Formats: sequence, structure tokens, C-alpha cells
Amino acid sequence: MPDANSLYGPLDPAPDAGWTAAGPRMGFFTDTSVCIGCKACEVACKEWNAVPESGFDLLGMSYDNTGALTANSWRHVAFIEQPVPAGHRTAAFAGDPTGGSAGATSAAVAAGTGSASGTNPGVPPGDADAAARMAGTVPSVAPDGTGTRFLGMPGAAPPGRGTGAETRTDFRWLMMSDVCKHCTHAACLDVCPTGSLFRTEFGTVVVQEDICNGCGYCISACPYGVIDQRKGDGRAWKCTLCYDRLGAGMTPACAQACPTESIQYGRLDELRDRAAQRVATLHERGVPQARLYGHDPTDGVGGDGAFFLLLDEPEVYGLPPDPVVTTRDLPRMWRRAGLAALAMTAAAVAAFVGGSS
Repeated sequence: MPDANSLYGPLDPAPDAGWTAAGPRMGFFTDTSVCIGCKACEVACKEWNAVPESGFDLLGMSYDNTGALTANSWRHVAFIEQPVPAGHRTAAFAGDPTGGSAGATSAAVAAGTGSASGTNPGVPPGDADAAARMAGTVPSVAPDGTGTRFLGMPGAAPPGRGTGAETRTDFRWLMMSDVCKHCTHAACLDVCPTGSLFRTEFGTVVVQEDICNGCGYCISACPYGVIDQRKGDGRAWKCTLCYDRLGAGMTPACAQACPTESIQYGRLDELRDRAAQRVATLHERGVPQARLYGHDPTDGVGGDGAFFLLLDEPEVYGLPPDPVVTTRDLPRMWRRAGLAALAMTAAAVAAFVGGSS
């Protein structure tokens, strides 16, 4: 099938790749605000696609022991642990991406403006006594029975020493299920010499492992560092957005397994509208950090087929802040090389003619 993927500029992926009866472009919207880090998507991806296990690898730096997207990890749930001021609380999210608003009481508790008991502002929701103990405002008997101490999350000192609500450091978990972005302008397609990578009728990008020769050009071309070579065979592997399932009218395995609907699959235009509404909702609930990443068709890769709602800067999640298709400048480079070659040829001809006369 011809691959007419453009190096840069407007592109309607599937039709421009030669699909005459292509349907709407399909993709992923990953809402990190409701990701709980369960890694069900990682497991479902491995099970359905028969991705080899990665071994029991304890990184020793995080609960995230997958580490990164690799040839054997097509979904990667990143864990980002952030210290934030103890009094920092943001408004509660909805129960799921399409659910209704949180109750006024729980929202006030999560926002730090009230509590379940109404007497201890700025503490987590739940049992009032337990929340107060976590905030270090209720004394308890020390293990040796010699006195009392205040319980709380330790900061620079042990519990009871400068760990009041004013000085205590708490933590915020950011979690994100990362995946291949299925770019509109896919540099991996541009540089593949064998046609192993191709654009599907759904607008996604798939590697045909039986055609891949392991040259590795796609790996260095990807602006996100997604594609990887598998040790032992040298071929490139990445997420296919469950191409076989899409052809059968099924939902990709990761989205099917996600218990919180953090990963949503559907028509890309509908997902973008839904994502914009979700960001607006979070802003209204006091989460000004909420933003979309990879949704803009005018960005350096023409927009991604898999985009994200983030709660911090892209760099915090290990994402490039301004990705650009790495083959963008190739046409201009070739034109300049051609002009230089013509100039050199003309100079050589002129020197030869001038010397012979």
C-alpha cells in the first residue's frame, strides 16, 4: 500500500496514506487526573499482544518498576512523587471522567476548606479522627507509654518535631499511562526503508515485525523516544493501538481494562471535545494546572493520535515540551543539497571549458 505520509504540513493520515474508504481517525485520550497507577493497562497490553515479560526489575527509585516504554513495555504507567506544602489541597475530581460533580462536603474537605467533622480544616477526607491524626493535630500515647506525641507525615524531622500543619511536607502522586503517540506527522514512517511501518485505516501507526530489518532508523527519528529494539532479534516494537482489535470493532485492551476510564478510546475529534470539557471542569473545581498535551493539530507533529490531560508541565512526566517531527527539515535540506551539487557541477564545467580554451 502506498505511503503518502507527508514530512511536514497538513495531513489527514489515513486518506493521505492511500486508504480510499477510511473511516474517522481513532485514538486515545488519557486523563491522568483519574489514573490510580494500578497498571491494569500494562498487564492487559502484555496479555493481548503476547508481549514478553520484562523480568522482575526493582528500580529502587519508585513504585514504578517498568521504568520506560520499551520493546517489551508498550504501555508504561509513570509514578511521579512530588513534595507539596501540607496545606495544599485541590478540589475533588469527579468519580470518573463522565460522572457528576463531587458532593459539596467532600469537595470542601479536599480543597482544604472544611472537614468531615467541620472542625479540622485542611485535612484529607474520610474519618475525622484519622484525618486529624494524619495532620498531627491529635496527640496519641507513645509506644513506650511515657507520654504523648503528635502523629503526622514526617518532613525533615521525626514525627512530633516541627511537623505541624505549617511546616510539614506532604506528597502528591502524579500518575500517567504513557504510550506511542501515533503522530499525525510520523517521522518513523518517513525514515523506514522497508515499509515495515505503515499507516492504518484508523490513522494509527503500526510496525510489521516480519518486514522490519532492525536498521533502527525509526528509533532515532521518534521525537518521543517511544520505539525500541528488542534484545535477541533487533527488530523495532511499539504500541499498535491493538490494530487487530480495532478491525473487529473492539476497544483496545488497555482502555478495556482501565477501571477508572483514565484511558479512553474513540473518534479523535470527539475525544478532543471531551478532553476540552474535562479541562474546563477541572479549572472550575480549582485545578488550574490541568492542561492538554498532544491535542493541537498545529503543533510540531501535527497533533497526536494519543494525547493526554496533565496536571503539571510535560517535563515532569518525561515528555518533551515542544516535540517536532524530526524529518521536518528534510525537504529543505535536499533542496539545498541539490542546489549545491548543481553549483559544484557548473563550477567544474566552467573550469574545464576555461582550461581547455
